[in-house]
Amino acid sequence: MKNTKIDYRNKKNEFDKFFTIYGRKVVLEALKNDRIDIIKIHLSESNKKAKILDDIVKLSKQKKIPIVLHDKLALSRISKNKKQDQGVAADLHLPMYLSDEIFFKQYKNDGKDIFIALDNVTNPQNIGMIIRTVAASGISGLIIPKKGCPDLGPLVIKASAGAIFNCPIIYSNTISNFCNMSLQSGFELISLSGKNQLKDITSIAYEKINKESKKPRVFILGNETKGISKEMEELIDYNVYIPMQNGVESLNVAIVAALIAFI
Repeated sequence: MKNTKIDYRNKKNEFDKFFTIYGRKVVLEALKNDRIDIIKIHLSESNKKAKILDDIVKLSKQKKIPIVLHDKLALSRISKNKKQDQGVAADLHLPMYLSDEIFFKQYKNDGKDIFIALDNVTNPQNIGMIIRTVAASGISGLIIPKKGCPDLGPLVIKASAGAIFNCPIIYSNTISNFCNMSLQSGFELISLSGKNQLKDITSIAYEKINKESKKPRVFILGNETKGISKEMEELIDYNVYIPMQNGVESLNVAIVAALIAFI
C-alpha cells in the first residue's frame, strides 16, 4: 500500500518550490534572465496596449512559456496584490529550495559546512542581499523561516538580483524548529549578539583555517533592531562579536552576513 503521508510531503515540498511574482517591470526582468525558470505568464484581459506588455509577450513566446489570460479579479487572486500587480504575474520555480525535513534526511556531515539562519529579519531588501551573498560565497545554505520573515516575493527576488535562483535555501516553519533539529544533528549554533561567551569573529576565521572545528556551524542573524530572540539565546552555543572602531556600534544585517560568509 502506498504511503500517502510520504507522498503528500514530497508533493508539498515540490509545490513550495513554486513562487509567483507580479508587476510589469519585475516580470520583464525575470524573462530577460536566462537563469530563471519561468513556468507560466499570467496577463489581465483588461490590460491596455503598452510596449512593455508587447515585450513580455514577445519574450514569453521566444522562450515557449505559456501565456494565460484572466479577468482582472482572477489575476488579483494569482498575484495576491491587486493594487500593484499591474495586470501581470509569473510563476517561477526555485530548484534549490528545500524543507528542513528533506534537508536533514539528505545532509551528510563533514564538519566543514557553514550556514546562515535568519531570526525575524523583516526587511525584504536585507533578505535579498543576504541571499545574493550566500550564493556568491558558496557556503552551504541559508535558512529562512516561514514565520517571522517576509515571503520570498518580488521585493526579495529583485534585491537578490537573480541570485535567489542559485542559492541553496532551507525553509522551516519557525527558526526554532530548524535550530532544534540542527542541534540534534550535531550542529553548532552561533549568535552575533548577546553578552555571554563572547568571541572575536576573527577567531572563527582562525579556527576555520586551522580546522579546529569539527562541527557544521549555523550563524543566527537577528532582527534589524531587536537582535536575536530570547528563544534563540537559550539555544545557541556561544556568541561572537565584530570588532568595531570609531564609535560605530552596529552594522546592517546584510553586511554582517557578508562578513560571516566570506571569513
